Amino acid sequence: MTYSNTINYIDDSSRLAKFAFSPTVTVLLDEIVLSWRLIREMVFVPTFQAIIISCMIMSIIVLIEKLFLGLVSLYAKVFRRRPERIYKCNSIVEDEELGSLSYPMVLVQIPMYNEKEVYQLSIGAACSLTWPADRLIVQVLDDSTDLIIKELVKDECEKWSRKGINIKYETRKDRAGYKAGNLREGMKHAYVQNCEYLAMFDADFQPSPDFLTKTVPFLVHNPNLALVQTRWTFVNADDCLLTRMQEISMDYHFKVEQEAGSSSCAFFGYNGTAGVWRAQVINEAGGWNDRSTAEDMDLALRAALLGWDFLYVGGIKVKSELPSTLKAYRSQQHRWSCGPSVLFKKMIPVILLSKKMSIGKKFYMIYNFFIARRFISAFFTLFFFSLLLPLRIFFSEVEIPNWELIFIPTIITLLNCVGTPRSLHLIVIWMLFENVMSLHRCKAILIGFLEAGTANEWIVTEKLGNTMKLKPAIDTPQCFHTVGRFHMLELAIGAFLLLSGCFDFAVRKGYFFLFIIPQSIAYFAVGFGCIGLVVPN
Repeated sequence: MTYSNTINYIDDSSRLAKFAFSPTVTVLLDEIVLSWRLIREMVFVPTFQAIIISCMIMSIIVLIEKLFLGLVSLYAKVFRRRPERIYKCNSIVEDEELGSLSYPMVLVQIPMYNEKEVYQLSIGAACSLTWPADRLIVQVLDDSTDLIIKELVKDECEKWSRKGINIKYETRKDRAGYKAGNLREGMKHAYVQNCEYLAMFDADFQPSPDFLTKTVPFLVHNPNLALVQTRWTFVNADDCLLTRMQEISMDYHFKVEQEAGSSSCAFFGYNGTAGVWRAQVINEAGGWNDRSTAEDMDLALRAALLGWDFLYVGGIKVKSELPSTLKAYRSQQHRWSCGPSVLFKKMIPVILLSKKMSIGKKFYMIYNFFIARRFISAFFTLFFFSLLLPLRIFFSEVEIPNWELIFIPTIITLLNCVGTPRSLHLIVIWMLFENVMSLHRCKAILIGFLEAGTANEWIVTEKLGNTMKLKPAIDTPQCFHTVGRFHMLELAIGAFLLLSGCFDFAVRKGYFFLFIIPQSIAYFAVGFGCIGLVVPN
């Protein structure tokens, strides 16, 4: 049904009303229809056209950024631009005279907070790293508030200490500064001053024994490098649909975004874990700062502004865990979206005025790293799929070019899924899920820019560890359960999409409902909390 058909439908309804109501009511109805036409033509249609133009601009920006990242990572792969071929990384050999002193002193930090399910995994993996025992210190920074868990973590550290591992169990009086504050306190201990390199692992990360022997040589032989970041792999990617969706997004982040940043300008965002820092750089950059929930990105930006380079080594993989519950995932995404927007506000003038950074690197940092990737991408996804398409049903006189309607969204979606070929059959479900999550991310971005409410709220991502294996009450195959509180904003947009789809099918006889209805179902699934695993109390 076209615009003229819709108007005729309204006119027919108005004429039918003349037979059912008095002349006064009929006149009133005619005036309402006329007023609606004027408001529609003078207000709603121009506004909708402005939304279309905005989405077209945003889609082009996102497409260019995705193509650039894809081409750079493809170039690195085709021409075998592996880190081992570009940077010197010869294994450290023990000298006969110096013995273990040939190896630099390394500190392994494990910050944790009430990590009952995973503390043994991370501590055990860190204490099993292949490195001279007298040149390695494992530092467990326990911010736990649960006294039972604190005692368990302390006992685990003492167990490894009896095995000859130089492990330090550190606590503090409060959680000021959250993770950044915890790491900052950890750096103040006297024994840390002798350490040249710092490896960091969150409580659910399990590095392989050869992690240090593969990463530290890059820093030893290349004095311009500040950070070596490795790739995350996921032990629970197959737990449920929620973790499969996350795997697609995270694989793209590491295989494309991190690879492209490292290859093009030796800069990318530190992932906060599974990386090794040069201790000198952390001190030069001012240490850990808790002004945002993106303390890892904050440190990386300040180090890059001093002229240091970063290296991503995708061939070194560290096992980790994805959030298995919707509540944990939403908390994580809020932090990952809110923190960068707070940081962007504070860092943009510093980046522009930096004298140790090239113009090209500044452009990449501001445009690619922040604006296109973290802000415009989220808002384009929200506006296009959740507002533009359903509104198009009610404003059929406004045309959307096919390249904007079909080709660009398809290309962007395909590019996002190249990192996980095994999940290509889930591409449509992933797209619908990401469209829903864009609402949560946009809300977090705005909160960050305004520095309001939960802008600096830090909620530790819940980990399940071996819970999946030990508690059969968790039904892994069946991932759709109604738990927790409802998310009203998602439910409201889901209802709007459902009404739009029904109108398109019943009145307009169009085809937009084929996308709108599934998208509304995705909003309802998230709104009612029907995705992810259920963890029994």
